[in-house]
Amino acid sequence: MATAGINLSDYDKNKLPDATAMRIGIVVSEWNEDITENLFKGAQNALIDCGVHEQNIHRWNVPGSFELIYGCKQMQHDTFPVVNRRTKKPLDAIIAIGSVIRGETAHFDFVCQGVTNGIKDLNLNKTRIPVIFCVLTDDNHQQSVDRSGGKHGNKGAEAAIAAIKMAAIPK
Repeated sequence: MATAGINLSDYDKNKLPDATAMRIGIVVSEWNEDITENLFKGAQNALIDCGVHEQNIHRWNVPGSFELIYGCKQMQHDTFPVVNRRTKKPLDAIIAIGSVIRGETAHFDFVCQGVTNGIKDLNLNKTRIPVIFCVLTDDNHQQSVDRSGGKHGNKGAEAAIAAIKMAAIPK
């Protein structure tokens, strides 16, 4: 395995865009909740560490990874309060957090392909709000644990850094 023993979640917040005024949405799958909660915590902690105000992090839950697509689409079209103002604006970026673990049937392949294409399609629409793919697609539970705060770091934190970078791209 190319990532054996390597934590890929390290980042230098001094090399990132200013995130203090950013509003980030996070849609979290409830399926494999032990994994997705760790991914959410990694994303939330990284966003706060990089200057995003906790009140500017908006979370919605959906039942499973396939439902992330609809949740993210709805979040792209919604508006959210701006801290210390009486206005609402669209988000700057959205993170889709899920975990699909291979089973004994082809269901894994269908869900993974559908979610991947769905998130890709959301990034091609006209809302101009990037959706970051943070869906673990692992062969077993231990691989998911290793990538949600274990020996390979936390993919949620990596997704948060990607969200900050993508939100800073001129629209």
